[in-house]
Amino acid sequence: MKGRVAVVSGGAGGIGVEICRKLAASGATVVVGYNSSRGQALQLLETLADTGGAHCALPMPVTDSAALAVMASEVEARYGRCDVLVNCAGTTRFVPHEDMDGLDDELFDRIFATNVRGAFAMVRALRTLLQRSDDGVVVNISSIAAVSAMGSNVAYCASKAALDNMTRSLARALAPSVRVVSVSPGLADTEFVKSLDRSWRDEQADRTPLKRLAWPHEVADAVLAVISQLTFTTGAIIPVDGGRPLN
Repeated sequence: MKGRVAVVSGGAGGIGVEICRKLAASGATVVVGYNSSRGQALQLLETLADTGGAHCALPMPVTDSAALAVMASEVEARYGRCDVLVNCAGTTRFVPHEDMDGLDDELFDRIFATNVRGAFAMVRALRTLLQRSDDGVVVNISSIAAVSAMGSNVAYCASKAALDNMTRSLARALAPSVRVVSVSPGLADTEFVKSLDRSWRDEQADRTPLKRLAWPHEVADAVLAVISQLTFTTGAIIPVDGGRPLN
């Protein structure tokens, strides 16, 4: 990854942090994207493996296409390139699937605007730079909820299914210069998940053949593998779910 520039939206989140650390440790220059987590993003910069002090943190409100255009211009001005885009920004809220009134229009629209349109807007903003790379790669962070239809709410599950479908469409549209792949974790044991009801977490782990939740660093490992090892893979959905669909 030495000499390559990787932009990570949602880089200050539980999984995003591990992805940024993994990419930096592999030699990449990392642009940590944030929306409201500027403080966390700046703290993360201090922990990243050194590549000559070139890492930076930039605002990436993925629902604001004009702001993303500014971000892309800043990436070009600083580095002159973007080789990797990891779409890790996402949002949700727990609403029981049977509670249709609880899943109001505002939440439904916000989930789709962030999880689906936001990922597309990031690709659109950085497309020219990605196409200039010798091997441009987009990695979308999806979820097993896309296929299991079990997750924090109905809209979240649907948004991840849409993201996987969009991964395939973009892989076709951007080939051969840019590869596009989804990495699809099962429930990851982030700090947010650890704050939830312990009995519910244990139940989710027990439903998984490997009897535990995904570790965030395993998701980061899969992202790095897509970028640096699976070089003839595009339009694919890579699971990191412990075999959860088997149950």
